[in-house]
Amino acid sequence: MTYEATRNRVETYFDRTATRTWERLTSDAPVSGIRATVRAGRDQMRDLILAQLPKNLAGKRILDAGCGTGALAFELAARGADVVGVDISPQLVDIARKRTPNDLHHRLTFRAGDMLNPKLGQFDHIVAMDSMIYYTATDIAQILEGLAPRLRENMVFTVAPRTPLLMAMWRMGKLFPRSDRSPTMVPHSPARLANALGKGRLRDVERVTSGFYISNALEYRP
Repeated sequence: MTYEATRNRVETYFDRTATRTWERLTSDAPVSGIRATVRAGRDQMRDLILAQLPKNLAGKRILDAGCGTGALAFELAARGADVVGVDISPQLVDIARKRTPNDLHHRLTFRAGDMLNPKLGQFDHIVAMDSMIYYTATDIAQILEGLAPRLRENMVFTVAPRTPLLMAMWRMGKLFPRSDRSPTMVPHSPARLANALGKGRLRDVERVTSGFYISNALEYRP
């Protein structure tokens, strides 16, 4: 499946199937035990991504690629950054706009669209939390190559690591595809990704595991 085909499938899923679920998951509303572990894991990953960037982001321009409902973008803006949040799901972008704190409006711009759109401009940092987990290694290389000319410092993004549980889920998804299924995560080995992109450009940061949430943060420098 091509990058464009995967992107379109993810857009369809979040706009037609998962918008309400995602809105609830990223709020303070009560959720089931399984979803609570996912929420806790996402909170840990958000903190881990933030830890890879300077504490003072005043004057920095940051792209939040796959911003979802805006939680990470709000944290970046609170540190002083000018943040462009982009997501392929217009409905999630609408939620992010509605949730924007009044004191941060001047530092935040939310747009529905493709993170590779060159019209978004240049950035000091790029973050992509769980928005690249559906793509193959070839797609990820294409994404990074597309963003590199517009990236001044570093990009922190996440992938689904190759664990026994995720590999089993991936194989089951391949065996029993359904039109209404959520997009299938593609497990990756950070070491193999680093070798594919060239040594010194990709750093394995840390893995976060919280119940049903498993994600691996990586840092990329062009």
